[in-house]
Amino acid sequence: MKPILCLLALAMTAAADWQPLWPGEAPGAKRPPAGTESVAEGWRFTDIEVPQYFAYPAPKDKNTGKAVVIFPGGGYGILAMNHEGHDYAKWLNERGITGVVVKYRVSGKPELGYQFPVPFLDARRAIRTVRAHAAEWGVDPAKVGVMGSSAGGHLASLCTTRYADTFPEEGKDEIDKQNCRPDFSILIYPVISMGELAHGGSKTNLLGKSPAPELVERCSGEKQVTKDTPPVFLLTTFDDFVDCRNSLNFAAACKANQVPVSLHLFEKGGHGYGMNVQDKGDLSAWPSLLDSWLKR
Repeated sequence: MKPILCLLALAMTAAADWQPLWPGEAPGAKRPPAGTESVAEGWRFTDIEVPQYFAYPAPKDKNTGKAVVIFPGGGYGILAMNHEGHDYAKWLNERGITGVVVKYRVSGKPELGYQFPVPFLDARRAIRTVRAHAAEWGVDPAKVGVMGSSAGGHLASLCTTRYADTFPEEGKDEIDKQNCRPDFSILIYPVISMGELAHGGSKTNLLGKSPAPELVERCSGEKQVTKDTPPVFLLTTFDDFVDCRNSLNFAAACKANQVPVSLHLFEKGGHGYGMNVQDKGDLSAWPSLLDSWLKR
């Protein structure tokens, strides 16, 4: 029990630095009762009560002016907050980039009402929040990107392609007047499609058991790329249970629309590794590939 208690203590300490994304009640779904949210080993959050963000401003002596809004994965049922959230932010900090980890609303319980567009509303709000804090955090508002892994990659792909969408829940304050279009996008072993190649759990948690064809189309990132889509970094492996064609088809759509894309397909590596790739053979090179891409 002691390791679990220590983990919970760490999570509670970290929670002191979480800030709410929305003033008052978050839009799109009713807030669940206190105590609904839980955290398991590896800071895996589920049944989120209040959408929040955790900011890691870049060290002043290294600051490049760039910022990355980070969406952890977990099939829209949990958030793998540690290795797909905080670890990325710390890595970015070492390179002079502000990292902002987002605790967006997810649950495997459909009764909480966290289906689309609820996670998308939180993601868009997070991008706008970074631009609203740009002066305070030393961020250039024209250098704000997104980064997502697995289902978080799907959410990032929606932000990358559907930034012009409008929702009646938005526009209520000054933060919502900020632009939510990312300037670049980092998609790590992402879910992209909600069609035949979709990851089943992610699709069900986000869209429900029988989504309308129009909603499936709208939420399939490979079908939403335009010439105005920002540059993209894509990472996938051949043996990933999230079909690598999610990434390949997205890259093909970028090519068709003359959107700069850096695609990296490795033979082996599986899924959910984050930056823990020291024993992953060729895949261990991916963080350095991202480092070079960000510098360009």
